[in-house]
Amino acid sequence: MDDLTILNEVHKGVIMGKDSISMLSEKSSDSEFRDELTYQYNKYEETEKRVNQKFEEIGEIPDDTPVGQKIMGWTGIQLNTINNKSNSQLSEILIQGYDMGVIKGVKLLNQSHDVSNDVKDILNGFISFQENSINRLKKFL
Repeated sequence: MDDLTILNEVHKGVIMGKDSISMLSEKSSDSEFRDELTYQYNKYEETEKRVNQKFEEIGEIPDDTPVGQKIMGWTGIQLNTINNKSNSQLSEILIQGYDMGVIKGVKLLNQSHDVSNDVKDILNGFISFQENSINRLKKFL
């Protein structure tokens, strides 16, 4: 596992997270819930800035998120919110996504023996952000 691989994985997670929050935010009319989603979206943007700065430092650009992955994410959200757009349902969708992100992040961390400390810090921060987001969303379940 190298710096570039981990940076690309975090970048993909950020893009998917931002896209999901944007889609789910449109489905809620609850201002408190939408404020929470805005907070989380901004946290994703902070992570994205850190990742992009690191890409710049090493003279690389992030890989594009595969179109199929984006379509699957969009389709999943549409199907899971057809009949239920409650805060509980929307939170559950996000929590499931964050849960997958934490699992993937921890696996990457466990395999990242030759990764720079800067990149490990980015990955650790991303994992912590997702864990924190799960806890913040629990009140909406």
